[in-house]
Amino acid sequence: MNKNNRYPYRNDIVKALFYALIVIHLTSCGIQKSIRHIPDVQPYSLEIPQVNKINDSTFSFKQNYLTKNPQQLWELYIKGNPLQLGYNNGALTRDLMRKQEEIFFSKVEGLVPSKFKQNLLRGFLKWYNRKMYLNVREDFQAELYGLSRYASDRYNFIAPEYLRTFYLHGAHDIGHAMQDLMMVGCTSLAVWNENTEDGDLLIGRNFDFYAGDDFAKNKLIEFVEPENGIPYMSVSWPGMIGVVSGMNKEGITVTINAGKSKIPLAAKTPISLVTREILQYAATIDEAVAIAKKRKVFVSESILVGSANDKNAVVIEVSPDHFGVYSVQNSGKVFCTNHFQSEAYKNDKRNRKHKAESHSEYRYEKLQELLQEYKKLNPEKMASVLRNKSGLKGEKIGYGNEKAINQLLAHHAVIFSPRKKLAWVSSDPYQLGEFVCYDLNEIFSDKRLRNGTFSRSDLNIPRDSFAGSQEFKNYEEYRKLSSQIESAANDKEKRIGEEAMAHYQSLNPDFWLVYYQSGKYYFNQKEYSKAKTEFEKALTKEITTVPDKVNVEGYLRKTLKKLK
Repeated sequence: MNKNNRYPYRNDIVKALFYALIVIHLTSCGIQKSIRHIPDVQPYSLEIPQVNKINDSTFSFKQNYLTKNPQQLWELYIKGNPLQLGYNNGALTRDLMRKQEEIFFSKVEGLVPSKFKQNLLRGFLKWYNRKMYLNVREDFQAELYGLSRYASDRYNFIAPEYLRTFYLHGAHDIGHAMQDLMMVGCTSLAVWNENTEDGDLLIGRNFDFYAGDDFAKNKLIEFVEPENGIPYMSVSWPGMIGVVSGMNKEGITVTINAGKSKIPLAAKTPISLVTREILQYAATIDEAVAIAKKRKVFVSESILVGSANDKNAVVIEVSPDHFGVYSVQNSGKVFCTNHFQSEAYKNDKRNRKHKAESHSEYRYEKLQELLQEYKKLNPEKMASVLRNKSGLKGEKIGYGNEKAINQLLAHHAVIFSPRKKLAWVSSDPYQLGEFVCYDLNEIFSDKRLRNGTFSRSDLNIPRDSFAGSQEFKNYEEYRKLSSQIESAANDKEKRIGEEAMAHYQSLNPDFWLVYYQSGKYYFNQKEYSKAKTEFEKALTKEITTVPDKVNVEGYLRKTLKKLK
């Protein structure tokens, strides 16, 4: 789905950001040191990788390896000092990384087509990221430098290779901070003791990050054995050394969920590099908390941390102004959506407003409901929780509704069993495909080399039957048509026939957005009676957020005035 359809205020926000860029560009100073900064890589030995291409989807360099599994997930194994890790990563994933850059930055070129505006954007990025290098570990900078040696020079109009690779690791944070979009409606949970079949800690998460269908195609599972620290796995995309979902060999897990942020004046430590540091250097919850506490972040984020050694899980809640840890007593469950729960944020107005107006609390309540339904979870039941598409009490709220645990846009879903060191990673489509199982004890041992494979296929979780249903086909068609309807709603020259509109609505009949978009189309065509009917239908459905509902009500009022 075109994300603009789901966030009707995006154009106004982009315009406001553009004017802010002009002001910043004209007044910025003190950025020369940051843009000229190159990390010191002299302390690290380096062997330039000579990649052996085994076939179109398998590449190697000594013990470093990249391959694509039958479920179309890329699997990468790298080891070495920080600089060597970056080079090994870049050499093996070069084509994938460049493709990912092309997908991401082609959107930038589309949004900012003129050279003048591109210059403004470049000036803004230099100014906004001027303090980032001061807040990122030197070993991570060396790794990013090695990775950047394999980046394309095609997008040097934005920034040279190293700076661009550096900036990309703050893209999640910058988009979150600058536009406060809350596009990411992630859901995660940890259960243990009486809430799992074997009493062990079990963690599940949906990473509902959407940057386009093409961006999500090349998912990358990284298995990293650093020279210093703890070996770990991470699930993200090519060109990323930060962590959004991961587990280390000690059984520490991290997943991130966006919170409500104010707009900061400078980028500091990207949240994915905070979680990367936790995975590489923490073996207990206390060590994870200590790492998170010493880093200066520039957005609000919840980090769900699970620990095999502690047989416990907590939520570390970070923001530019506050720091809190949410833990439970006498309960074997922790839920995390997109609002804060610790005492540190009890009186935070932004958090309270977000909790009241967004879809975060609704998903939190749905998790409680599902845990009552499933009772004691195992990995298969956890996958069913992550795949759930209904509203509270089983209500049909439309496919793609962000009030659902499964919003049908997830980049990936993961399930972790920290004590057993097992991880399950979803495959396409969304989290409906087969969950592939990985055993970290085997992967970070000689056993992986003997077996020649990464996954434990005997423990995979089967594909969801919904992925082969007619309803799913309808949803996919709805996504394609939705952007066309949105385009027509904003272009008075475009016409949509009655049958075409009825067909569109039949593809996802329980979703409020189809009627809102239909109403906007008829309103702009000055067919106010039809617009009134559609807006009234939208208001009978489960609308995602309070601002969305207010927007629909506003259109209905304007329509009724036109009809007088």
